[in-house]
Amino acid sequence: MIKTYVLIVTNPGVTRDIVDTLLAMDLVVAAHEVMGPYDIVAEIEAEELSAIPDFLATQIRTLEGIHSTTSLVAST
Repeated sequence: MIKTYVLIVTNPGVTRDIVDTLLAMDLVVAAHEVMGPYDIVAEIEAEELSAIPDFLATQIRTLEGIHSTTSLVAST
């Protein structure tokens, strides 16, 4: 199992909507609003590492209101 933590910076006013959208996605197991340099921390789980880049590129980074992302990948 591959676990990825995605640190997300959002545009003002859309953080809650993005969290709700993330929580409805198949690979997202948790998403939290946080304080600090990032607005959201999302936890993603996938069977294979190869699934992560495509999911980030096509599902998360394309969401309107996301300014930037940083991904931390860990294998369990």
